[in-house]
Amino acid sequence: MEGTLFLFVITMVYLFITGYLGYLGYKNTKTATDYMVAGRNAHPVVMALSYGATFISTSAIVGFGGAAGMFGMSVLWLTVLNISVGIFIAFVFLGKRTRAMGHRLNAHTFPELVGRRFDSKFLGLFSALVIIIFMPLYTSVVLMGAAKFIEVRLSISYEAALLFFSAIVALYVIMGGLKGVMYTDAAQGGIMLFGMAAILFLSYYKLGGIQSAHEQLTALAPEAVSVFGKAGHQGWTSMPEFGSRFWWIVISTLVMGVGIGVLAQPQLAVRFMTVKSNMELNRAVMVGGVFILLMTGTAFTVGALSNVYFFNESGQIAFFATNKDIEQIIPEFLKRFMPFWMSDIFFVTLMAAAMSTASGQFHVMGTSVGRDLFDAFGKNLSSNASILVTRLGILITLIASVLLAYILPVFFESGIAIVARGTAIFMGLCAATFLPMYVGGLYTKRITKSAAIWGGLAGFIVSLLWILFVHEKESSVLLACNALFGRPSFFGETRTGFILWSEVDALFIGLPVSVVITVVLSCITKSLPLEHLKRCFGAG
Repeated sequence: MEGTLFLFVITMVYLFITGYLGYLGYKNTKTATDYMVAGRNAHPVVMALSYGATFISTSAIVGFGGAAGMFGMSVLWLTVLNISVGIFIAFVFLGKRTRAMGHRLNAHTFPELVGRRFDSKFLGLFSALVIIIFMPLYTSVVLMGAAKFIEVRLSISYEAALLFFSAIVALYVIMGGLKGVMYTDAAQGGIMLFGMAAILFLSYYKLGGIQSAHEQLTALAPEAVSVFGKAGHQGWTSMPEFGSRFWWIVISTLVMGVGIGVLAQPQLAVRFMTVKSNMELNRAVMVGGVFILLMTGTAFTVGALSNVYFFNESGQIAFFATNKDIEQIIPEFLKRFMPFWMSDIFFVTLMAAAMSTASGQFHVMGTSVGRDLFDAFGKNLSSNASILVTRLGILITLIASVLLAYILPVFFESGIAIVARGTAIFMGLCAATFLPMYVGGLYTKRITKSAAIWGGLAGFIVSLLWILFVHEKESSVLLACNALFGRPSFFGETRTGFILWSEVDALFIGLPVSVVITVVLSCITKSLPLEHLKRCFGAG
C-alpha cells in the first residue's frame, strides 16, 4: 500500500509539472516560428537538456540497456560515440553552421533547411517523406519501451499502457509546439539525471562496490560462453569474439548504426536552430556531454550487471530469467531487486525519457506534414493555418506510430531487441540518406543540387534494399528475401574474411555509396548560382 501511494503521488506531481509546462508552451506560442523552432531564442541549458532528452529515450534505457544485459559492457562503446560524435562533433562542427544557415534561409524544419540550401523542392519533399514514412517506426519502438515498463510496473495490459502514454504525449505536443516540447524536455531531463544517478549508485552499492560488482560479472563468463559461445560471446566484461555474429551485431548495428546515425537525425538537428548565437551552443556542450554520459553509461552498465542479480537469485542469466525478452531485463531488474521507491522513481524517469523523445519525434513528423509537404507543392499558408495543419499532422503520425507499436510485437519474436533494432534501423537509414548532403551542404559550396539529390536517393535505396534482402534480423521478418530467393538473407552465412555479410548493418553499405555518388557528381555537375550560395553561407 505504501509503495502504491508513493507511486501515485510522484506520478501525479510529474504529470502536473508536464501539463503546466505544456500549457506555458501553448501560452507563449504566437507564430509559426514559435511553434516550429521555439522562437529561435531558447536558453542553452534548456536546449542541451532538450537535445539530450530527445536523444535518450526508452530505446537507450530499456532497449539498449536490455541489449547490454545480453551482449555485455561492449555496448558502452556506444556511449563513447554518443558523446564524441552525438554531442561534441554535432554541437561544435554541425550545430553552429546549422544554426547560422537555418537563420539565413529562414528554415524552420530539417527538410526545409536541405531543400533551401540546395534550392530544390524535390529534396524538401523527399526528406519530408522519409521522415513521415519511416520515423513512425522509430517512434513506435520508443512507445513500446515505455508501454512494456508501464505494463510490468502497474500490472496492466500492454495495450492500455500504450494508449494511456501516447494520449498524454499527444496532448502537450499538439498544444505547445516546440516551445512546449523543449520546456517539458528540460524538466524531464532533470528527472532523468536524478533517477539514473540513483540507480547506478544503488546497483553498485548492493553488489559491494564497483570492483566487487565487476569481479562478480566477470566470473559469470563461463555462463555466457556455454549459452552464446557459438555466436562469439566471451563474457559480459569482454568484447565478443572479433568477426563473430555477436561482434557484428554490437559494432555494426548497435554501436555504429546509432553512434553515426545520430548526426543526421532531423528531430535533433532542428534543436540547433532554436538558439540565437554560437555562444549558446558552446555553453550547451558540457551539459549535453554530462547528460549523455550518465544516461547511456548507467543504462548499459546496469543492464550488464543485472546478470549478477538474476544469477544470484535464480541461477539464470538475465536473458533466460526474463523469458528471452530483452526489453524486460531492465524493468524486471528494478521490480525484483530495487526498493519500491527506486522502482517508482525509475518509473517516472522512464516516463520522462520516453515522453521527451516521442514528443520531439511527433513534432518533427507533424512539421513535415504541416509545413514541408505544403511548401513542396507551392502552398503558402498563413502562420495560424500552418500551426493548425501541423497539429493535424502530429495527430496523424501519432496514430500511425501507435498502430505500429501494437503490431510490431506480434510479428517480431522475443529476444531480438525490437526497441534497440528499430532505433538503429531508422538512425542508419537517416545517416545514409541525409548525412553527405547535410554535412557537405554546411561545409562546402561545391556540393551541387544533382549531387545532393542522387547521393541521398542512392543512400536511401541501397540501405532499404540491404534491410529487405541482406541484414538477416530484418530481412527474415520482412519476408521479401524469402519470397524471392527462398532464404531469410540473400547471402546466408557467407563470409569474406572476417565479414559476416548477413550481420553487416545497412549503414556500412548505404553511407559509403551515398558519399561516393555525392562527391563524384559534385565534380561533374553544375554548381548552384553564386548569389544563392552567398545567401546560404553569408557574404564572406
